[in-house]
Amino acid sequence: MAEKRVWLFREGNADMRNLLGGKGANLAEMTNLGLPVPPGLTITTETCMDYINHGNKMPAGLMDEVKLALKDVEEQTGKKFGDSSNPLLVSVRSGARISMPGMMETILNLGMNDETVEAMIRLTNNPRFCYDSYRRFLTMFGSVAWEMDRQKYFESEVEKVKEREGVKSDTEVSAEGWKSLIPVYKNVIKEVTGKEFPQDPYIQLQEAIEAVFRSWNIPRAVAYRNMNKIDHNYGTAVKVQTMVFGNMGDDCATGV
Repeated sequence: MAEKRVWLFREGNADMRNLLGGKGANLAEMTNLGLPVPPGLTITTETCMDYINHGNKMPAGLMDEVKLALKDVEEQTGKKFGDSSNPLLVSVRSGARISMPGMMETILNLGMNDETVEAMIRLTNNPRFCYDSYRRFLTMFGSVAWEMDRQKYFESEVEKVKEREGVKSDTEVSAEGWKSLIPVYKNVIKEVTGKEFPQDPYIQLQEAIEAVFRSWNIPRAVAYRNMNKIDHNYGTAVKVQTMVFGNMGDDCATGV
């Protein structure tokens, strides 16, 4: 049997740090202790090095394994990836065996598109939160997966909206303000990359996984490893985890 490349959180444990990365191993351990960890899956550090060593090429069959594991996550959450009525959104994060804080890339709210944002509005009755989440995802997808300049193409447009609405902070921007950014961001993604923003969540997911694999070798990550004498062949695991939201209202928060 081929080596297992995709592990559900419940399948791992804290001793698997080298394979699942520090975060992946600890999420597995917490899951198996019965703590309320949002369900997810981890792609191994070895798979990352396989990708890099073959010229940044996705290993054959990997996405089939990811899709199979994601079906299990769907069953655990009662949500469906890309669904137009109860969509599952995920985060895609890095996680090496030795902590490298802030060195590699993350994409949040993955699975959002023109259909799922409307489903989220119906489910939450909170259009401001939903449009904010969508524009955040477009920002991260463009800047992380397709390496666009975040400040130049995305944050500058936020400043224009705040100026137009006469507000100073992001938390004061209206639902309409965030909604107005969505076509702007999709247009700028196409102008800069020549590619349409993918509405298909599985294409989004593959692009995000590849971006996290590649982020193992971005200059700041390489410099960090050199400085801390961390082996360049360790690779990073990729965690795909059910989203929870820090921007949903005054009773929500996110932190480290």
